[in-house]
Amino acid sequence: MLPIAQLNSGRLMAVDGTRRNGLIICKRYHSEFAGPGAAVGGLLDINVRQTIPVGDLALLPLEGYEDRQKAYSIRRHWTRLVQQLNESQVPQERARMLIEQFEQYFDASTVECLPDEALASLVGVLPQTMRLARTALTA
Repeated sequence: MLPIAQLNSGRLMAVDGTRRNGLIICKRYHSEFAGPGAAVGGLLDINVRQTIPVGDLALLPLEGYEDRQKAYSIRRHWTRLVQQLNESQVPQERARMLIEQFEQYFDASTVECLPDEALASLVGVLPQTMRLARTALTA
């Protein structure tokens, strides 16, 4: 089953915490990143427009109360990390910092394959700004 179908099923799952993988969850006006261990689906991700797997994505079922609580906590952690990138008032700086953070966690070839639109919506910049930041980092 594709990630978007899994999310829209209403079932709560978690991104596999043993792999370097994640999921960009595109909503109407913004996107969110759920990294390893983070909860996805359920009431968190209603009416998702698109999902973009990062790395070798694996979603696992969440069964017990403690597992769900831990996964919710990890989702908040990933949300706070992206929120910190959004504190800069300079759009190109936000785009650059996101790319650098993703390249530190994943590899450059994985990040290179991610669409500018999805990355841009994580940090509230235009896709053109993301392209400029990518170009500046590779120059």
